[in-house]
Amino acid sequence: MIRLSELELDALVELFNIGVGQAASAMSEIVNETVTMSVPSISFLTRSAAAKLLTTKSSGSGRICGISQRYTGAFQTDAILMFPEEKSQQIVRLMVGQSMPLEELSQMEQEAMSEIGNILLNSCVGALANIFERELNGSLPDYRVGYSDDLMASAGAPEAMVLMLHIEFTIERQQITGDVAFIMDLTALEDLKAHVDSYLARAMGGA
Repeated sequence: MIRLSELELDALVELFNIGVGQAASAMSEIVNETVTMSVPSISFLTRSAAAKLLTTKSSGSGRICGISQRYTGAFQTDAILMFPEEKSQQIVRLMVGQSMPLEELSQMEQEAMSEIGNILLNSCVGALANIFERELNGSLPDYRVGYSDDLMASAGAPEAMVLMLHIEFTIERQQITGDVAFIMDLTALEDLKAHVDSYLARAMGGA
């Protein structure tokens, strides 16, 4: 298992925070309301631990709405943006307004959530690519609804670890908690660590 030092973890949080800020601005335009996002926290987990964590955070049916994209380039990862299923229609309602009938809302849910996932994931990953000065190319978004075990099992190699990015979204008076999971094998984690170290070396050299 690759371990990051406290300095490397702090740097990674700082880099993801830049992407989260860009994602908040983009999401504000989509839902026509001010969106703020918390400073992300990071944890490295096994798949089973990540699935268990997501289960404890879900409510209602316990099912999760997930939008995933595969990224290749500087490092390879399957990134998944996840919300509790009951929150997804709430987010789509904010996008299209209160007047749309529930039936039509359900029909466009997949397309709307895929668009949100694409924007938020690309904001987070794009920030890393820009700062690392490397390319990260993403696939088209894949939308799934299911239990956390199923979503974790649908991406990456079975032995891969999960870098879990915990983000709290606040849309006016509504509080929506989302998670972004980056599923990476050992080689991808080594690549990520190397890019973080290179960034730190440049930052310290500049200082």
